[in-house]
Amino acid sequence: MKETAKEFSNNNNTVAYCHLKQVPINPLPPEVVGFRASMILLSRNKWVNGTELKYYFFNSAEDGSPSSWTGSEQQEEVVRQAFSTWKNVGIGLEFTETTDRREAEIRIGFKQGDGSWSYLGRDIIDYVPSPDERTMNFGWDISNELDTAIHEIGHTLGAPHEHQNPFAGIVWDEEAVYAALAAPPNNWSRQTTYHNIIRKLNPDEVEGSTHDPDSVMHYPFGPGLILEPAAFQSGIRPAGGLSEKDKEFVRKFYPPIPASDYLSLQIGKSQLVNIKAGEQQNFIFRPDYSKKFKIETFGNMDTVMVLLERTNAGDIYLSGDDDSGTMFNSRIKYRLIKGREYIIRLRLFYSENSGTGSIMIF
Repeated sequence: MKETAKEFSNNNNTVAYCHLKQVPINPLPPEVVGFRASMILLSRNKWVNGTELKYYFFNSAEDGSPSSWTGSEQQEEVVRQAFSTWKNVGIGLEFTETTDRREAEIRIGFKQGDGSWSYLGRDIIDYVPSPDERTMNFGWDISNELDTAIHEIGHTLGAPHEHQNPFAGIVWDEEAVYAALAAPPNNWSRQTTYHNIIRKLNPDEVEGSTHDPDSVMHYPFGPGLILEPAAFQSGIRPAGGLSEKDKEFVRKFYPPIPASDYLSLQIGKSQLVNIKAGEQQNFIFRPDYSKKFKIETFGNMDTVMVLLERTNAGDIYLSGDDDSGTMFNSRIKYRLIKGREYIIRLRLFYSENSGTGSIMIF
């Protein structure tokens, strides 16, 4: 497949598009402005690097879900290939298929006619807490459409639609766009069309300052929908597959984590957090005794922190805290067991001064 949408006819504007699920906007406090606001907006939907994301395919014969949510083995295999495509770029995230939907952050259905959609990044845990609900759906047969699956997974990794990049300079023939998307096969409302096409992203939410018309996160468009720039009046057709900018994006937020990147953390001793905004620090430690510990950051920082236990079966998530945009610091209280190995991952959104924050277990 060479496009991220399914064409149903020779009319270039009769295309079925995916759509991002719309969730309530959590505005930042009025005192959070400038560079601090920019870094929070850019990073807050991204996962902490090193996260193992488990994905699940609904199976009505086993889990009691509607039979319409079940896909064919061919479609499931395409989704598996799409996860491998992102992983093979060389990133720190892990993708693991599970047969227990209660363990899965990503829960995938194949309900035909319901559209292809996903939530953006960590919205899947903030707004879809029930394991009985989908976080992603494929609304048409994707047996031969790898790019469609790559596109939806891109949303789950925190990538928005590239055609909404404010640096693209696209001026839409808005009424033509609304009319095209109100017709079959999309049958979209004006609000859905606005949210997924017309709306420009906040520049602070966009990585880099250039538009990538070949991104896998870009819709294909036929003629008659774009007024400017002139080069796009005849339409936009992404090349297919991950572009170089797609790869740059995913490596920036999720670089591989070598063993040497883990810093030893000692109980009761403050450890400097010496990273730049948007970067991550990883700590490893073993407690000498069992108790409920406090893990806390100090200093004027916005961070998201997660605690995991390292086991032979992989790193198991225990707890997390996101203090972005608040006057508080990240803190976790959790009972830890003597001799077990634990991991703390700390992503920095913003720090008032580089190297002035710290983390401590006590």
